[in-house]
Order: sequence, then structure tokens, then C-alpha cells
Amino acid sequence: MEFFLQPWSWLLSGFLIALIMFFLLIMGKTFGMSSNLRTFCAICGGGKFSQLFNFNWREQSWNLLVVLGAILGGFVAKNFMTDGTMPQISNATKEGLQQIGFSEDNGYLPKELFSAEALQEPKTIIILIVGGLLIGFGTRYAGGCTSGHAITGLSNLQRPSLLAVIGFFIGGLIMVHLLFPLIF
Repeated sequence: MEFFLQPWSWLLSGFLIALIMFFLLIMGKTFGMSSNLRTFCAICGGGKFSQLFNFNWREQSWNLLVVLGAILGGFVAKNFMTDGTMPQISNATKEGLQQIGFSEDNGYLPKELFSAEALQEPKTIIILIVGGLLIGFGTRYAGGCTSGHAITGLSNLQRPSLLAVIGFFIGGLIMVHLLFPLIF
């Protein structure tokens, strides 16, 4: 039982992801979270508003199991595979967050970002809207999301996916180290 109450090794997780990707490759399927959003929009009639959503979503409905698995996996991990203690945040990270205005006692969900009060500030609303639009545009422009490119695309040895993943990392580094401190 103790095996389930601690984080699993990346070796096991990586092996399971590789195994799933092997079966998807054999079946000629691709994997990615943004394709699920596209399928949801198509199911809800998005094809009436945009050609992007005008496709036979029933052929992609198998991929909705990814969303179900993510939800069920999170529930099982939270409720049955943890003892409730959170891993410690390094002192260097705490100090860095304090330097840009975050209080020390926030842990993984800083109240400056994840509280009802924060959602009432216009700055937070603008950041959420602009960030959401940029993510949506970037996902569409890159032809997929990080999980699709990093897992499926790299498994298929696709050069565009390698370039996209490199771009995702560069964008993340720029955001965390340059833009985030300017915003907060």
C-alpha cells in the first residue's frame, strides 16, 4: 500500500506513456489535449461558426477517453494515492517569489493568483483573457498543444514537433524569467 502513497518514479510513468504511444502508433491514432477541445466544440455545433470545427467528430471521439482518464486519474491520485502532505518548496523559490510580491505561506496556490479576491482585480482578468487567447492562438498556429507535440509528435519523429517543443520551452523560460516578474 505504501507504493501508492508516494510519487511514482518517472521510469514507470515514462514506460506507461511509451506503451500507450506504441499502441496508438500501431492503430494510426494521435494524442493531444487540444484535439479534445476541438472535438468538444464540434459536438456542441462549433462547425456553424468556424470551419475548424466542421469535421466528423465521431472519428475522434475515442480521444475523449483522454479527458475522462485525466479527470479520473486526478481523482484517484488525490483521494487514494496520497497521504496529504505536499512536497516542500525550495527556499530559493520561496525567496524568489517573495521578491516579486508573493507572500511566504501560499505554497502551491498563491492567494495573489488563486483567490476570489484576485479574480476581482481587472489586472488578473486581463491576464487570464490575454493568456487564454495567446494559448488558443499558439495551439492553433503550432498545429497542436504541448502534449500532442511532445508525446505524439516526438514519438513519430516529426521535425515540426521538435521545433514546436523547443519553442514551448523557450516561451516558458521567457515568461517565467522575463515577463512574469514584470507583470507582478
